[in-house]
Amino acid sequence: MLIGYARVSKADGSQVLDLQKDALVKARVDEQQIYHDQASGTLDSRPGLEACLKALRKGDILVVWKLDRLGRDLRHLVNTVQDLSDRGIGFRVLTGQGADINTTSASGKLVFGIFAALAEFERDLIRERTKAGLAAARARGRTGGRKFALTKSQVRLAQAAMNNRDTQVNELCKELGITRATLYR
Repeated sequence: MLIGYARVSKADGSQVLDLQKDALVKARVDEQQIYHDQASGTLDSRPGLEACLKALRKGDILVVWKLDRLGRDLRHLVNTVQDLSDRGIGFRVLTGQGADINTTSASGKLVFGIFAALAEFERDLIRERTKAGLAAARARGRTGGRKFALTKSQVRLAQAAMNNRDTQVNELCKELGITRATLYR
């Protein structure tokens, strides 16, 4: 069964779904099987897409007008199509960039594989740049992570107070402006 998904970015009425719905119907998607959203493609929470993905069963094909209608984030696209593939669901793009993608054919799987490889390459480049940036910062004496809640003098004060058996932990925490967990740590 063919199931369609359509999306426009603005919900203010300045954009309509007619063009996408017409193309999906022309591609033999039953109008009752077209899910839609009026939200940015960068949003993770899109009720129409979530309902569409839940409605898909093994052997179905998800059809979109253009690849960017499914999402603008490459990682999200790759993960979504991989999830569909794992579930035995095909994916087809009708027009625009990625119109060659039809994961029910060998050439479509190849094109999508290239997209997936590019996404993985991009992720690896980001990881390399992050590691290089952290190493450069460490070489300059900067360390990452959260700032300490206490200064060195406050730590010495807390240690001295904790050596005294009469110290009230709650009052010491209030005085230092910290929680018990921070004090004990």
